[in-house]
Amino acid sequence: MKIANIVGARPQFIKAAAVCAAARADGRIQDYLIHTGQHYDADMSDIFFTQLGLPRPDVELGIGSGPHGQQTGQMMMALEGTLSDLAPDVTLVYGDTNTTLAGALTAQRLGIPVAHVEAGLRSFNRTMPEEINRIVTDRVSSILFCPTKASVENLEREGIAAGVNLVGDVMVDVMRGSVTWARMGILGDLGVRTGGFYLMTLHRAGNTDDHERLETILKAVAKLPHPVVFPAHPRTRNKMSEAGLEPEGNLRMIEPVGYLESLALQMHARAILTDSGGVQKEAYWLGVPCVTLRDDTEWVETIETGWNLLAGADPELIAAGVERFPPEERPPLYGDGSTARLIVERLAAGPPWGESMPKPKPVPVRRAAARAVAAAATKASAKPPPKKKGAVKKSTKKKASK
Repeated sequence: MKIANIVGARPQFIKAAAVCAAARADGRIQDYLIHTGQHYDADMSDIFFTQLGLPRPDVELGIGSGPHGQQTGQMMMALEGTLSDLAPDVTLVYGDTNTTLAGALTAQRLGIPVAHVEAGLRSFNRTMPEEINRIVTDRVSSILFCPTKASVENLEREGIAAGVNLVGDVMVDVMRGSVTWARMGILGDLGVRTGGFYLMTLHRAGNTDDHERLETILKAVAKLPHPVVFPAHPRTRNKMSEAGLEPEGNLRMIEPVGYLESLALQMHARAILTDSGGVQKEAYWLGVPCVTLRDDTEWVETIETGWNLLAGADPELIAAGVERFPPEERPPLYGDGSTARLIVERLAAGPPWGESMPKPKPVPVRRAAARAVAAAATKASAKPPPKKKGAVKKSTKKKASK
C-alpha cells in the first residue's frame, strides 16, 4: 500500500508527524511526503520537521505564498505531475488549507482515492476560505477520518455516509508524546512566569485582512493586565505593516516559535487568545482557558464545556474572557491518543473504501498532568506588571516600496 501525504502548513506538519510514525511502526504502508511549500519560512516549516521527527519531504514543490486562487492553482499544476509519477494507492490530505484543497482535487481528477484527516468539521461560515476547503475536500474524499461525533453528524446531514470513520483527533497523539519535551527555557528567555502572561496567536484572513478589525484586536489585548506574548505569523506582520500598526502596551510581539516552545507557552499561560482551531484544542487538553478571536468555531465542544469563549473582536469580551475562572470539569474530548494508529489500520486494510471501521470505544484520558498544569496556570502573580500607557498606535515609519 503506497500513501502520498500532502502537507504544506504548520498544523499539517504536526498531524502528519503522528500518521507517518504510525505507518512506519505498522510496516504495511509505504508512505511518501509531499510538501507544497505553503509555509516555507524556517520558523514555520523546517523547525517542525526537526522537533517532531518528521522525515524530510520526498518532494518539495516550493510554491510559496500568494492569493488563494493563484496559490491553489499553482499547487494543482505541480501536484498533477508529482502524483502521476508516484501513482499512490491513496492520497492523504489534512485539515482545511489551500494545500488540502489542491491535493484533494488533483488526486480526484487523476482517479486516486482521497483520504481526509479532520473530515466533517464545519463552522457554518462560508466567508472563511477554510470552510469552503473543508466542504469541497469532503465531497471528493473516499475515506473520511472524523475527529468528533459532531463532524460525523455534519457529514450525515450533507448526505455523506460511505467511508466515514470516527477516529478522534491526531493532534492528541502528538501532544501526549511531546508534553515532557516542551522547551520551558523559553519562559526565562522572555522573562515571564507561570500564570503571569497571556499567549496570543492571530493569523486568519478574517482578522488580518480587515485592518480595522486587526487594530481593534491589537488595541484590546494591549490593554490587558499582564504581558501578551505574541509569536507573530509572517502574514500577520505584513498586514500590520500595511495598516501602519505597531505593538504597544502589554503586547509583546516575538518571532514564530517551534512546536515544543509553543507547547511550553501554552502550558504556562494564564489564558490563551487565538483564532487557530488547533490552538483551541491544545488549550483545552492542557486545561488553560481559551478566548477565540472569531465569531464562530468548528470545535464546538470546547465552547459547550465552558473552556473556550467566542469573543470575536469585542474588547469587553476579550478582557472578561482572559480573567474568567475555568470550569471544574474537563471531560475527555477528541480521542485517547490512538488516532494515528486507527488511521493507518484503516488504510492498510485497503478497499473497498466505502466501508467504515468499527467505532472505537472511548478510553478515559489521563488528566493528572493536565490538572497540575491548570492549577499552576491559575496562580496569579504576586505583583502584576505595571500597565503601560497607550495601546496600539499608527506607525510613523514610511512604508517600504513594493
